[in-house]
Amino acid sequence: MKFGPPENFAVLLLAFATFTGLGGGDPAKTIFMTLFGLLLSTIGFDIVSGQPRLNFGFVELQSGINFIVIAIGLFGLGEIFLTVEEGLRLRGVPGRIGFRDLWETWKLFPRYWVTIIRGTILGFWIGVLPGTGATPASFMSYGLAKQFSKHPERFGKGEVEGVIAPETAAHAAGIGSLLPMITLGIPGSPTAAVMLAGFFIWGLNPGALLFQTQREFVWGLIGSMYITNVLGVLIVLTLVPLFAAINRIPFGILAPLIVILSSIGAFAVNNQVLDLSIMLGSGVAGYVFRKLQYPLAPLVVALVLGDMTEQALRQSLIMGQGSPAIFVTRPIAVVFIAASLLLFLLPLLRSLRKGRHPRIPRPEPAG
Repeated sequence: MKFGPPENFAVLLLAFATFTGLGGGDPAKTIFMTLFGLLLSTIGFDIVSGQPRLNFGFVELQSGINFIVIAIGLFGLGEIFLTVEEGLRLRGVPGRIGFRDLWETWKLFPRYWVTIIRGTILGFWIGVLPGTGATPASFMSYGLAKQFSKHPERFGKGEVEGVIAPETAAHAAGIGSLLPMITLGIPGSPTAAVMLAGFFIWGLNPGALLFQTQREFVWGLIGSMYITNVLGVLIVLTLVPLFAAINRIPFGILAPLIVILSSIGAFAVNNQVLDLSIMLGSGVAGYVFRKLQYPLAPLVVALVLGDMTEQALRQSLIMGQGSPAIFVTRPIAVVFIAASLLLFLLPLLRSLRKGRHPRIPRPEPAG
């Protein structure tokens, strides 16, 4: 109940700082992609004045760019372009996966208990942050696992740890995203945003009062998580052989189907032909960014949180009569901003620590 625009802005700033401090990649590239996503989020009507901006004469852009269209281009078409560059094969990948193979994989889990715990904690934390969700958590957990792994060269070539890390983070993020939705009415992921719309349809107002006025619903929702997780494990284990059979489809056939489905999905968002051009441009940009090793997740997250961040910032400055001192006069906001600054400086502290403790080469054995 004590959360206002300054506190909301501080939490959103912490979401961006988490990518910089824990992303595991180049901090400068992460900050650039975040700023680029924030710039794209400003396209459309100004939140305060209501004036259109950065639409370049396109009426369709007055409502802004939907992050779904950008995400389809970046993660869908971009990956296809990369795969085609590596070599377009018209043959599928033969192979079968049975329940015996699943059991052999399960026996490897105890070796990676640190990765599982780290991915779970990181994923839950990313899920709690507004508007992030499973995709950013997966990328960050994968980057951290590769950074701390003894064999980072195996990642991308079938390393089990490279699968465990993003999947545990994604699963934890999906559960964590429900926390801000129920308590603050702020969706922690696109999926939580859809659930939030369902709450409003049924006349439920998320917030602190929901635990007092609708106790049965809240605890029923929490209890359903346990049931669905157990059922989800059983269903997934049963269908693993079926999903593995998709690899038998030649990529030359699968790629056009992916492009068609991506185009249908991008067009269905707003029923605008311009979105297809934006999707194609995003696919080319995703291909270039991947070649230059720029992270894609910060751009999508910044695009999702851009409107909320700008609104919270401008409302805070209006409350403070234009002075940013309002962020240091409210205790909750100070805590989140201090944590954000610490995460922003974390890569610098790591580099200084590595500089103080250079690696000493081991002497080669005689003979």
